[in-house]
Amino acid sequence: MKLKVYADRMSQPSRAVIIFCKVNRIDFEEVRVDISKRQHITPEFKEINPMRKVPAIVDGRFKLFESHAILIYLACVFPGVADHWYPTDLFKRAKINSVLDWHHSNLRRGAAEYVKNTTLAPALGLPLDPQAAAEAEKVLFSSLSNIESVWLKGSGRFLLGGNQPSIADLSLVCELMQLEVLDEKDRSRILSPYKKVQQWMEDTKNATRPHFDEVHQILFKAKTKLQKVRLMGTNSENLKTKLASRM
Repeated sequence: MKLKVYADRMSQPSRAVIIFCKVNRIDFEEVRVDISKRQHITPEFKEINPMRKVPAIVDGRFKLFESHAILIYLACVFPGVADHWYPTDLFKRAKINSVLDWHHSNLRRGAAEYVKNTTLAPALGLPLDPQAAAEAEKVLFSSLSNIESVWLKGSGRFLLGGNQPSIADLSLVCELMQLEVLDEKDRSRILSPYKKVQQWMEDTKNATRPHFDEVHQILFKAKTKLQKVRLMGTNSENLKTKLASRM
């Protein structure tokens, strides 16, 4: 049976899993779970993932959720996946695992919460929260600083001194791509101090093109829509309506 990937492309982890499958020519069926329509909380999806989050996969009778676990599974199970994504060398794997564990409690917490509380909350039916945004911003800046000084330390172009991307590179760059929906000045303010991070993001995009760009089209469309909304001064309720078709 063909692998099924349950995803919403507005979700950073969903995009990472889809890009990985496409880059490595894994035969799969993408099943859209529209978060803006609350399809992730339906009884049907709960059978796939009782945590009601995307992405999730079904491979035959095997079900799995949590994007990092999914990426590891795909890299190990499907033939033809290049070793650099999740090396057979256990020492290198352990290092990649350390980045993935760090990601969820640091970069993801900072980036996702900042974007939500400054930009996307109205589209999700939630109020903007400046205090939560300020707290998330601190975590985001700390995370970017650590990526630059710790994970990108060395002469390699990718995390942990690698010359080719791993699943950690893909996961973290997809996370940072969510900053695209911010006001351009705000996005530049956040990323411009971190030159190594910017170059690493570009290197990871180049290593996974054209699939990286194709999978992120929905995000670029949402960005364009948000730019128009800002110019029009649209209120929060109308913002939810205008963005729903893009998310």
